[in-house]
Amino acid sequence: MNYYENEIKALKKSKRFRTREVVNNDVLDFASNDYLGLSHKKELHEKTCETLSNEPVHSSKASLLVNGYHQIHKDFEDALCEANGFESGVVVGSGFNANIALIEALVRSGDELFMDELYHASGVLASKLNGIKVQYFKHNDMQDLTQMLESSDASRKVVAVEGIYSMDGDLVDSEVFSICDTLDAILIVDEAHSSGVVGNDLMGVFDLYNIEIKPNHIKMGTLGKAYGSFGAFILASEHIIEYLINRAKPIIYATSLSLYDTLLAHNALKFILQNKEIIKDEIRLRQMIVLQELGIKVDGLIVPILICDNKKVIEIKDKILESGYAIGGIRQPTVKRAIVRLIARLGQTEVELIALCKELSKIIK
Repeated sequence: MNYYENEIKALKKSKRFRTREVVNNDVLDFASNDYLGLSHKKELHEKTCETLSNEPVHSSKASLLVNGYHQIHKDFEDALCEANGFESGVVVGSGFNANIALIEALVRSGDELFMDELYHASGVLASKLNGIKVQYFKHNDMQDLTQMLESSDASRKVVAVEGIYSMDGDLVDSEVFSICDTLDAILIVDEAHSSGVVGNDLMGVFDLYNIEIKPNHIKMGTLGKAYGSFGAFILASEHIIEYLINRAKPIIYATSLSLYDTLLAHNALKFILQNKEIIKDEIRLRQMIVLQELGIKVDGLIVPILICDNKKVIEIKDKILESGYAIGGIRQPTVKRAIVRLIARLGQTEVELIALCKELSKIIK
């Protein structure tokens, strides 16, 4: 019995049907979110394995609250707090789980959530739990957000934005910080695509905009992108972290982040801070190449190219693949209008990026 045959047919007809494809390591990777190319740095892996081999256990074994909180976790949390200027932090299993944890736990009865309309799907899903009251403001429209906040009589107001938006690749408006501070709103900044990519110390938009950390500020970041590992972290004031540890289900009821991933991410953090000037130069170079070759100015390393045709997006993606390059073909419902998504990651050379951009220019035109 094919229970979902009609739904699958509809997906195929609309050119939205997706399949898993095993990674081809012979193809140049301009599709993944490994922004700094750290997934290829064997020294980070080897250092992590060496350290873990000297530990009494190699797995976390339990949840954070039931014998699963290890010194490895605490050391990384402390390092993240020091690097980002926050009081406290907690590591979690993934960015998806971090958004579920934050939004489901923080927005209580009588509270109201204000979310950018382009916020990640994990946050949108979380906003549908427990009858949460939510309003979506126009993307990066600070006037729209201000009007919503000023007209709300909620007990607590929670605002959710991204540092760099995953599909459009644009930065959050810096005004969101002063708006939330002035109107006493808790601000969640999802730094999945900005942490490790922007800022004087490459720590993200708090760093980029030189924000003085306030008690209403919350930073979430993922470890599976610029950090070349897996998992996520939440940084906030001590009392908010204490509250999340006691109320956030993905923290309470899930096995704690693996020791390997935590150690690997900690080593990546050290690498980023120690090599930040070289990394920033490499990022600027790739941004300049994209501007020169494609005429697109980018804030980070995400390069969205609007196509507006599901079928054509896949045709472009497949044609580029034949030339030896992997790029993203992103269709609805992930985006409103289909795009080709190029990641100008440091894992590939500037020569390879130039060649890809020239190839794309010929195909798209």
